[in-house]
Amino acid sequence: MAQSATQKLAALLAAGWDSGIAFGDLPPELVPTDIEAAYAVQDHFLHQRHVTIGGWKVGAKSPDAPIRCAPLPKACLQESGSTCSRPASRPLALELEIAFCFGRDFAPRAALYSDEEVLGSIARMGAAIEVVISRYREWPEVPPTAQLADLLNHGALVVGETVPYQGDFPFVTPNPSFTFEGHGVINGAALNPAGDPRQLLPRLVNHATQRGIALPAGTVVTTGSYTGMHFPGDAGVASGHIPGLPPVSVTLV
Repeated sequence: MAQSATQKLAALLAAGWDSGIAFGDLPPELVPTDIEAAYAVQDHFLHQRHVTIGGWKVGAKSPDAPIRCAPLPKACLQESGSTCSRPASRPLALELEIAFCFGRDFAPRAALYSDEEVLGSIARMGAAIEVVISRYREWPEVPPTAQLADLLNHGALVVGETVPYQGDFPFVTPNPSFTFEGHGVINGAALNPAGDPRQLLPRLVNHATQRGIALPAGTVVTTGSYTGMHFPGDAGVASGHIPGLPPVSVTLV
């Protein structure tokens, strides 16, 4: 992907965060050619928007698959019970996830952080609802690398009250419930495709720090959906509950 195309896509996506849309149709010449090109667009986007990173999202399609991750603007992190505006004429989706908070800083360094260093630093955990919104009008029919460039279609992360980290928590099968206006909306089996989401955390920390991005103590990392994506057709209240964690909710208006 040429540097000029990287910068142009980043600029259009950055503008899309203000106007709500970046494209009528995504020009093929702007689609990132690979994952690294998509991450380069993310970097340019952060620079152009002067974004303060408040958290990260990370996921994988299977336990052994490569991760996909994106920084989350601090302004997009919200508390449970908050209100989110639905975008006009564009789809919006909701996902129920588990988010973790680190109890130490991770500074950029030449050496990779070990699994033990990262997993031993988990301080808190909580249920979270990600609001998924794209800057592409044609989403979800958008190439995966273009979605990755758009911070993996991030709209907002609503984080419930967190509790001290529980190493014996049933992360693989937490038996969540997820409702919209009181109706169950879990699509398929309530499982994270990555398996135990904690195994994503060391890979995320090393992704960020090897790119020169620090993760300060308290950084929130959400780790992929247990419930698939739910596309609500109207305004209403989404509520998620994962046994052992405080509930989380968001109101769409």
